[in-house]
Order: sequence, then C-alpha cells, then structure tokens
Amino acid sequence: MMITSLSNSKIKHVRALARRKERHAARQFVIEGVRLIEEAIDAGVVPAFALFTAQTDPRARALLERVRASAPDTLEVSDAVMHEIASTETPQGILAVLPFIERALPAQPQFVLILDSVRDPGNVGTILRSARAAGVDAIFFAPNTADPYNDKVVRAGVGAHFAVPLRVASWQMIADAIRHIPRVYLADARGDLTFTRAEWARPVALIVGGEAEGASDAAQNSATARVAIPMRGGAESLNAAMAATVLLFQAAQG
Repeated sequence: MMITSLSNSKIKHVRALARRKERHAARQFVIEGVRLIEEAIDAGVVPAFALFTAQTDPRARALLERVRASAPDTLEVSDAVMHEIASTETPQGILAVLPFIERALPAQPQFVLILDSVRDPGNVGTILRSARAAGVDAIFFAPNTADPYNDKVVRAGVGAHFAVPLRVASWQMIADAIRHIPRVYLADARGDLTFTRAEWARPVALIVGGEAEGASDAAQNSATARVAIPMRGGAESLNAAMAATVLLFQAAQG
C-alpha cells in the first residue's frame, strides 16, 4: 500500500530526523539517493526502513531489490510525500533511515583527522570525502563541529561515513586516542612550519579548525606544531575544506 499522508508515523519520523536532537535521541539518520544507499548496503549497513517512489531507472530498481532483501520494511510513497520529506531539490525517489555508523576505531590509529569547530556542513562533508581518499583511519569531531549526520555533511561526504571510523568526542577523549602520536599538526595560516617541510610519517594527526573562529584553546594546546600553506596573490587563507584537502594529500605521501 502506498503512503500518501504526511501524518504517517514513518513520514513523521523521517521529518523529525532533520533535527540534530532527534537524530541523536533515536541514533538514526537519513540518507538519500542511489549512490549513497548503494554505499551503505555495500558496507553491510542494514536500514531501519526505506521509502521509495515508482522507479524506472534500472540501477535504482536493482538497488531497491537489494534494499528490500536487507530491510523488509521498505515502503512506497507518493511523489508528493517524497518531495516533502527529501532534503534535496530534485529527489531521486529513494531514501533510507540508518542507524548511526559505529565502525570500530583502530586501537592505535596511524593517520588521524580532528575537526575543531568546523561548523559549515558542506565543508565538513567535503573534508570527510578527502579524508577517505587520503587514507585517514580515524576522524574525531571535536566540540562545536557540525553534526556528522547532518544531511549536507552526509551528502558531501559521499559515503565516507561507511568507510572511515568517526566519533563525536570531547577533547579528553581525543587526547586519550592520540596519546601515542608524536606529531600533531594544527593547520594555521600563520604557522611557522611550511606543510611541505613537515614530517608526515605515521603515526601523525592533523587538526583543522573553523574558518571564522580559528582553532580552540584545546586544539592549540594539543598541537605539537602549526603547519601553513604558503599563499600568493594577496590571499590570506584557503577555506577549511580546501586547506584540509591539500594537507591530507600531502600527508598521504608519508
């Protein structure tokens, strides 16, 4: 039976998960679109439930069968309902509600990324995507950083949530996790160590702070050095996602 009412309990739940408080209370989040849901299913994540509209695309139909196999509670909704619950302007007609991803952290991670007060969800998601590609094996969300399960973070991360262990953590938790790491670099446009001269051999950690407020006192106290990307043409700095990507791929070279 097709769901056509916004008063349906599952529809209400999906809409509630747009709020951080509700996501963390339920420990669930929403993903949309064929590619992201494929990534989740490939990673062995079992949706709590999924919603879809009539599909004509062969790839989407094949995915729908895979989703049904792992989540029997897969229900059809009207186009109007999907339009109301989707966060994208042009919904692909399939979304899933997933449990928070709890990939085990390495006992002693070798390549760590720490996000410190990076508030823009698009930047955070882009950084996650770069971190995955660079081979980061643990990501920590320090206080005042955007929620990793924000829909914009999830979309921009393009599946990083299913590939790299991540945690929302206090600075004490982060300190405990990186106590074995001798080099903890803080990205800082005014840093005195050029990033190409830094020693990126494992184990190593990189802290990326927010653009507006800069690094917190805790981040500055945790760093062993500050690395800078030299600027030309009068530029003062790159945005957080661009700077993180440059540094992560430099670090990826070891």
